[in-house]
Amino acid sequence: MDDVAVPGTGDIPVSGYQALLSGGLLDEALGNLVASAIVVDDDGFIVAANGAAQSLLGRDAKELIGQDFHDLLHRDKHGHAMPRTRCRIRKALLTRSTRHGDAEWFARGDGTLVQLSWLVTPCTPGPGLTGALALLYELHREDVQQSEGGHPGPLTELDRLALLAETTTQLTSTLDVNEALHRLAALTVPRLADWAVVDLLTERDEVRRVLVMQHKDGILVERDDLQGPMPPVPEDSPMPLSRALRGAASTLAGPATYQGPPDSGIAVEQQRLFTETGMHSAAIAPIRGLRDVLGALTLGRAQRQGAFTPADLPLLEDLTRRAGLALDNARLYQRQRKVAETMQRHLLPQLPMLPGLEMTARYVPAPDASSVGGDWYDAFALAPHAHAHALAIGDVVGHDLDAAAGMAQVRNMLRAFAWSHPEAAPSAVVTRLDEAVMHIAEVPMATMILAMLTVGDDTLWRLRWTNAGHPPPLLVTHDGQAHYLDEAHGILLGAGVTRPRPDAVTVLPPRATLLLYTDGLVESPQHSIDHGLNRLRRHAASLAHRPLDSFCDSLLDQVRPHDNDDDVAMIALRTPAPAQEQ
Repeated sequence: MDDVAVPGTGDIPVSGYQALLSGGLLDEALGNLVASAIVVDDDGFIVAANGAAQSLLGRDAKELIGQDFHDLLHRDKHGHAMPRTRCRIRKALLTRSTRHGDAEWFARGDGTLVQLSWLVTPCTPGPGLTGALALLYELHREDVQQSEGGHPGPLTELDRLALLAETTTQLTSTLDVNEALHRLAALTVPRLADWAVVDLLTERDEVRRVLVMQHKDGILVERDDLQGPMPPVPEDSPMPLSRALRGAASTLAGPATYQGPPDSGIAVEQQRLFTETGMHSAAIAPIRGLRDVLGALTLGRAQRQGAFTPADLPLLEDLTRRAGLALDNARLYQRQRKVAETMQRHLLPQLPMLPGLEMTARYVPAPDASSVGGDWYDAFALAPHAHAHALAIGDVVGHDLDAAAGMAQVRNMLRAFAWSHPEAAPSAVVTRLDEAVMHIAEVPMATMILAMLTVGDDTLWRLRWTNAGHPPPLLVTHDGQAHYLDEAHGILLGAGVTRPRPDAVTVLPPRATLLLYTDGLVESPQHSIDHGLNRLRRHAASLAHRPLDSFCDSLLDQVRPHDNDDDVAMIALRTPAPAQEQ
């Protein structure tokens, strides 16, 4: 193959890297493995792949080696690139841990998708080299016996125990309700049924058919046309789904169950379900949480000849019991996340209106469970000067509710100090704030920038600021020149060190854009902070002509690292055009 460099390996050529592996892992281990095996470096780039992996993925070595494993191969069920923050494989690589996963999608060389199980474990492929070994193998369903019609036959007791264990593992490993329901459907179809239907009760006791999944031509197909809102649950209806949604025991149903005059709107929808799906037999069980009924699971058979029997109901109830616990946890997590995000957003202020000056701000919560943190911004008038305003951006250490509460303390104290001493320099205000943080606030450490914004007799806006350990402001001129305001850099808050804090002053050119931001915009586990700052500067310069809202949205989309679990706060302003151009 061509002698190209492998990214992330110190620019070692591929052939050179393989030479390092020669006689070791590549030749002796990978070649002898029956399973598909791929070796990646610490940055996730493929450095070796055995023949089984090349065959399974439909790609030869030239197409694999040197490529990012995640970007090249990992997909969601729709064939879209899997977000890096949701990729458990990438997390295993970054943390150098051993992890396993089932039923995930990977892209073959011809563009088709293949569903595979995987195992990732750290390895040492050569002297002085570290990385990981990834094993990929096709998903098998407990080697169940096939009936004459090609459908899985009755489960043995061992199969049932394996199914329950796998259900527990799959459903407790996600805190996303939608993902948990799709996993439940994939576990039961086609192993137990041809169709899986999930109806959930909302917090307002409304019913919604959230998932209808069919096994068709060897794959799972979601039927969106059969999903959607459902009529309310009747209080005294004896029909199976209505009883299940009220928490009654599981039961069997068939087309004849709903052939008579419907006693409710739900019965009408069930008639439609049996007609559209062709189900001849169904088993329906309630999904119970710790306190309430959350919904119901319906498993239906259409192509498969055998009908459900009462002997199948205990297994179904065991499955829904596990599903109920998983959904309870997922809903609790989402509720807490929503409360945390709402609190964070309410703590962030409305921006003031400055004559002739555009201003906008953004806050994006972290995608991971931390979801709320200490990132904040602020902008307010300095009384009694109508044309003097304060700008601030900051980040309190931590990613939890304590950090958010600490952020509120810091912001409120800053406002009080700045408001009560409007003539004070930014450095003096931050010095007082640092003393307060050390003695009366419950904040470990924090970074921030405080700036004073005024307009001079020449109608030009001036920025006076001090920086307490925060990433520097970025100034972008209208013609696309961008540079960081590196002056006035001092120590962060809460460090316990008393040092004079500097101030700096600059004139903001007409139609210039000033950006204050937190480190979540530029930091990545995979790259240095300098890499992130250079990336931000280049993109911001290219977007100088954009309207301010589009400028900020594009930066978040193009610059924010996909593998960073931190939240991001931004505040941007744009100065007016010269008077002769207005």
